[in-house]
Amino acid sequence: MDPKLINDCVHCGFCLPTCPTYALWGEEMDSPRGRIHLMKQHVEGTPITPEMAGHFDACLGCMACVTACPSGVKYDRLIELTRVEVERQHVREPEDRAVRGIVFNLFPYPRRLRLLRPTMWLAERMAPFLTRANPSLGAMAALAPRVEHRQRLPRLVRARGERRATVGMLLGCVQREFFPQVNAATARVLALEGCDVVVPPEQGCCGALSVHSGRDAQARRLAGRTVRAFERAGVETVVVNAAGCGSSMKEYAELLGYEPGFRVMDLSEYLAELGPVAKRHPLPLTVAYHDACHLAHAQGVRAQPRGLLGAIPELVLREIPESAICCGSAGTYNLLQPEAARDLGDRKASAVGTTGAELLVSANPGCTMQIAAAMRRAGGTIRVAHTAEVLDASLRGVML
Repeated sequence: MDPKLINDCVHCGFCLPTCPTYALWGEEMDSPRGRIHLMKQHVEGTPITPEMAGHFDACLGCMACVTACPSGVKYDRLIELTRVEVERQHVREPEDRAVRGIVFNLFPYPRRLRLLRPTMWLAERMAPFLTRANPSLGAMAALAPRVEHRQRLPRLVRARGERRATVGMLLGCVQREFFPQVNAATARVLALEGCDVVVPPEQGCCGALSVHSGRDAQARRLAGRTVRAFERAGVETVVVNAAGCGSSMKEYAELLGYEPGFRVMDLSEYLAELGPVAKRHPLPLTVAYHDACHLAHAQGVRAQPRGLLGAIPELVLREIPESAICCGSAGTYNLLQPEAARDLGDRKASAVGTTGAELLVSANPGCTMQIAAAMRRAGGTIRVAHTAEVLDASLRGVML
């Protein structure tokens, strides 16, 4: 790790109010500033202790501190490099190792996730019993969404009308298996806006969950496969509808050591650049838009989804209080740190409830599951949808 990355921090404290774990616990070592202090100790020769590893594990990697930092500290890079060191040097407790083994041998593999689909209806009922055995297993069950019929996209979805562009589309892992309707809506929206959509069947996990958790070898292997799939497809742009995936794919050059032969753009980012031309039908809905951390903080994409939603006739867009505070999903965080994630999820659900919105719109499957579960606990009735689903409904003239 380059010591300069650490020394860029001037300990000003602007990051503290934006840090979810500092907001929860008020502990210096559970803030970006405190964790950077621990990183400096390690770089100067202090071995990673279980206590240090605990503070690093407690970080969500939401990057709100990166947005807030006036000195341009690359905390996102610092925490990723530190997590690699933690995985290499820290010996975890057997139960922790077992849970991580389940998570990282399951979620990056769509075919394995597919095996869970028939059991999803039972998962929420089983959550209290599983929690007694292990909180992470209980959290996994409690987060399970109500899955829709699996929809398989063809290799090529043709543009409707005049073709304006050709793009690749990432299917994702959780998105593909648990939210197939989101991928179907994404392809329809792109096609209605004049795009040929190329969907390479050999694509797999992008590696986001692995890179965010310090599993660099697995991350590089998965990322390399993804790059090869889209380079063989010959597309210049890959459109992504999951914030965490898009964030990691935009950093492939740093992970792999070379620039892929395509650019990566979030769906809303791409549509805003392309310029929407398809007719929008009215959607008389009051909508609250949730900023996924890996879209707003990591990619700087905030105005584009709001602009697209705001252009729909009769749709009323409302802002969520504390929008910069993470919902607690953060990749695998809500599985590996379930207590903190639950507190943050409840806080976000409460904030959403104050908007009076009928529909919550999110651009990340992890956020969707996390906030939906928190709202179920709170007895809320607000529905959750992806940006693509709202745009799709307006373009086709159907109600959500």
